[in-house]
Amino acid sequence: MTDFSYTVKTATGATQTGNITARDKSAAIATLKQKGFHPLVVRPKAKGGMSMEIKLPGGDKIKSKDVVVFTRQFSTMIAAGVPILRALTTLKEQSESVGLRKVLEQVQSDVQGGATLSDALGKHPKAFSDTYINMVRAGEAGGILDQILNRLAFQQEKDNSIKAKFKGAMVYPAVVTTVAIAAVIFLMVSVIPKLTSILKEAGGELPAQTKLIMGISDLLLNQWPLLIGALIVIFIVFKRYTSTPKGKYQLHSLMLKMPVLGKITLKVNVARFARTFSSLLGAGVSVIEALDTTAGALSNVVIQQSLFDAANAIKNGQPVSESLATSGVLPPIVIQMAAVGEETGKLDTVLTKVADFYEEEVDTVIASLSSIIEPILIVGLGSIVGFIVMSVLGPITALQGAV
Repeated sequence: MTDFSYTVKTATGATQTGNITARDKSAAIATLKQKGFHPLVVRPKAKGGMSMEIKLPGGDKIKSKDVVVFTRQFSTMIAAGVPILRALTTLKEQSESVGLRKVLEQVQSDVQGGATLSDALGKHPKAFSDTYINMVRAGEAGGILDQILNRLAFQQEKDNSIKAKFKGAMVYPAVVTTVAIAAVIFLMVSVIPKLTSILKEAGGELPAQTKLIMGISDLLLNQWPLLIGALIVIFIVFKRYTSTPKGKYQLHSLMLKMPVLGKITLKVNVARFARTFSSLLGAGVSVIEALDTTAGALSNVVIQQSLFDAANAIKNGQPVSESLATSGVLPPIVIQMAAVGEETGKLDTVLTKVADFYEEEVDTVIASLSSIIEPILIVGLGSIVGFIVMSVLGPITALQGAV
């Protein structure tokens, strides 16, 4: 049995999230439908943090790039007229990923048994997302599977490129921060105790900031097990709270309001929204279904909820651009472009241009991320070290003057 997290629409049209245990994804969806819900997103519960790798039973792993390469090659073979089964066999044999070979073997067996490609892929949600499955299903229905696979490969390449650039940009700040923290801890446990012993022997009233530094030094030197225990408890409480719908929503809302991270988070999610939504519309998926599926593909639940609300508004007859505008989350340019797309009947084309624009914006922000964070780190860490030094050396200097 597997634990799944889900997002569904209730009979009243409200959005509801929760967890369910079932044999597989299909059984989970069937159970939710029996309860009168309309499933929007059903996926296995994550057992760890975000990762570029997808863990499969048996310890095998599928990297994101493995799925991208498979999708790109599959698209090329289908466009060349190669039958699906033969293409799957070829790609399975040449894949370097053990996990992907096992998945493709099962997909090939299911397709050979009469299942559609989308249904066969849908049995492996850890390898293929809901967006992936819906687009493949639309491609099968419209007879444009090769084009849809090409779009999917392009979209995945964009996502992976953004992730790789962000990770690369964060390496330098992470190294500087780690070294600085190590230096501060060294000061607090090796240098400060020797200096504070001088002050204690001299007696007299010490400034508040000096008492604070002495207290922190004592905590790190003599009470470190208690400190580590407290940090572990805080971490566990934080993780558990932010795993609840309310806590996760508040955390993601805070992330959108943060100076640098907020802009990156918004731009990344807007770019993914525009790219995924345009791809689904171009594949022939209905607007409401495309919007629901797109929402499930986003990483920020605040923007997710705004898209679910927009889908509800569209069901009530509201235009797409007006529905998106009511969320108050998406930038005005996205709303205006969506309105133009509706008027011209080329919403998917217009949103593709929006995706291109925001992906370029993300690239620009990420490229300048190190130059933005570097002065902040220097000023912040310099201030901390300066505060520590002045808090201890100030009283020592005053003591020497008195002597």
